Amino acid sequence: MAYDGGGCKNSKAALVGLLFLFLVTLVNGVSGAGGEPGSSNAAIKTLCEPTTYRETCEEVLVKSNVDSKDPRELVKAGFHFAIEQLKAAIANSPTLKQAATDPMAQKAVDACDELMDYAIDDLLTSFDKITDSFDVHRVNAYLENLRIWLSAALTYQETCLDGFENVPGDTGEKMKNLLKTSREMTANGLVMVGEVTSLVSTLWEKLGLLPQTGRQLRTEESNEYQEGEPSWVSDRRGLLEATGANIKANVVVAKDGSGKYKTITEALKEVPLKSNTTFVIYVKEGVYEEQVLVDKKMTYVMMIGDGPTKTKITASKNVIDGTPTFKSATFAAIGSNFIGKDLWFDNSAGPKKHQAVALRVQSDMSIFYNCRMDAYQDTLYPQTKRQFYRDCTISGTVDFIFGNAAVVLQNCKILVRKPMPNQTCFVTAQGRVEIDEPTGIVLQNCIISADPEFYPIRHTSKIFLGRPWKKYSRTVIMQCQLDDLIHPEGWMRWSDDSTLKTLFYTEFDNRGPGAAKENRVKWKGIKQITPKQAINFTPSLFIQVLEAADQLDRLGNKKARGTIAMTKVAATNMALQILDMAMQVHGAGGLSSGTVHAHLWAAARTFRIPDGPDEVHLGTIAKSFGGLSFEN
Repeated sequence: MAYDGGGCKNSKAALVGLLFLFLVTLVNGVSGAGGEPGSSNAAIKTLCEPTTYRETCEEVLVKSNVDSKDPRELVKAGFHFAIEQLKAAIANSPTLKQAATDPMAQKAVDACDELMDYAIDDLLTSFDKITDSFDVHRVNAYLENLRIWLSAALTYQETCLDGFENVPGDTGEKMKNLLKTSREMTANGLVMVGEVTSLVSTLWEKLGLLPQTGRQLRTEESNEYQEGEPSWVSDRRGLLEATGANIKANVVVAKDGSGKYKTITEALKEVPLKSNTTFVIYVKEGVYEEQVLVDKKMTYVMMIGDGPTKTKITASKNVIDGTPTFKSATFAAIGSNFIGKDLWFDNSAGPKKHQAVALRVQSDMSIFYNCRMDAYQDTLYPQTKRQFYRDCTISGTVDFIFGNAAVVLQNCKILVRKPMPNQTCFVTAQGRVEIDEPTGIVLQNCIISADPEFYPIRHTSKIFLGRPWKKYSRTVIMQCQLDDLIHPEGWMRWSDDSTLKTLFYTEFDNRGPGAAKENRVKWKGIKQITPKQAINFTPSLFIQVLEAADQLDRLGNKKARGTIAMTKVAATNMALQILDMAMQVHGAGGLSSGTVHAHLWAAARTFRIPDGPDEVHLGTIAKSFGGLSFEN
């Protein structure tokens, strides 16, 4: 969260000091602030200062009766309260369902139960990570994971409430009231972690340790296109290069009976739960009419077919016939690290049935390679977490790529289908609710065009790149081929002007007749970015912004000890410098034993004790430079 100067100078100094204490506490594995007496109320006020819902934050933490000045304990208390609120909402669901007279309201309550269960899982994971100790060289990945999980927990709660849109009765309003505090505390947690992440980024920058992926955008001097991908995609490259015919599958599905099973759902029963080993399901050519769920306990599943026009998974659930959007997906991938390759996901409901999802994905670090997704409205639903799509084809009409994941679609064909008469088409509808969420839709080196049936009459309908589904909607179109069906204005508002200042839409280095920006809308949220800024939206940085942490982890502690030493010296000394400034602002009063500053000063001083004086670390740093050389 950004601040300006002036009246907030004092609170900013205290805030930064406390958040840096949180960071240094995590790095050094020390809890507490040195044991001096004093109320935790000052720490609560300071920790809650930057949050979006400050009053809720203070009220919850005071009620928690956590007598601690350790920010980690306070953050944990906030998570715990949000979890308990979600459990209470689930407990109240049967009452809401009985009171609801509309069938769609009852189905929305059922969907909320499932969504709140997902939210609790991600909050518990975040809670556990706050509780666990960890190595300093993992701090970047640790914080980024926290942001992803908290964003997912917030999105599930938002999706629950979305299910009540256009549903008569007051059930939706009752559910909104039940979720109010848990939503606000989840959002507050995002702000807190975001503040610490910003401080860590500053630290890495000062140490010269910003992520180096080796995969950059092409330069103006070179037309060579360099693709780039997250490290967790590179690590599974061997699987992505396999075909159904040559891969060693754990189980084979075949419609003609030549495999062990005739349906995908049957085959999924063999998946070992919560495994870290890839389980491969080969689905032979054929049309599989079933609604498939890879549930949250089915981790590291790879499903491979015979090609995106040969292995077809199809169903027709839709909103008009009584299925909420969230539950309409033909195929839903929930368990983490899912890979889908050479598959065709289809929802055959048709344009008159409105929302009808072909593929919904919550799977973290999931990969879809050479797949096809066909529907009309809401075709592809990258709902939450980190996702990567490459060489895929996605077709639809309205909001047909939508959701709130951190998702990159690379080298994909995005085809607008023939809409209903007088219907306007939108390629994207991104759903970021809070500004601190690390989410967005990025289309890189894709082709946006019309499908063969619509192409001859493509100018009879208005086609836009997207519209802002939620307040902080974020979409990036970069290095894409935009054909002439794109409306000159590029983007359209949702229903009013409320999001036009808060959204983030940008187009960078695109080509084709639809890429001209002279007549684009001039909203405040439309951004122009530089090549250097654009790199942050490439897959290796946008999905996995802090990849350097994983590189250090692969080196091991011994080889990374120079970096660890740099961090321990810099973290403590930067904290002390900030505290110096804070106490200069406050004057002699800042040294009183009852103030936050005094506790922070004592804590920062003691953090040097566990590993010895700075000179020891400085010596380690000096030794680490011995083997360095400059290479092109």
